[in-house]
Amino acid sequence: MPGKKPPKAYTRFVTRHPKLGDAWLLAREAELQGPLDEATKRLVKLAVAIGAMREGAVHSATRKALAAGASPQALDQVVALAASTIGLPSAVAVDGWVHDVVDGDEPKGE
Repeated sequence: MPGKKPPKAYTRFVTRHPKLGDAWLLAREAELQGPLDEATKRLVKLAVAIGAMREGAVHSATRKALAAGASPQALDQVVALAASTIGLPSAVAVDGWVHDVVDGDEPKGE
């Protein structure tokens, strides 16, 4: 999201490990190539974060998907699509992570 500062943890990490920061930027550039529009790319990234069960990544992907124009209903559909793969308890947890952001209840510091 242009204009938004990255999380402090990221900034600290890439300051200590600049080559990894550079590699991350190159990977990010490569992933942007292709025919998908920005909102769709962000929904795919959300799905990957959900599958990996990474709360911070789900929060980040949710913020970025909303900023790219994805609707809360689209985010809910991604969670519903994941449910049969990750299981109902995990889907309920992930739904809470998504709605931390959608409802403005996201923990501070992410």
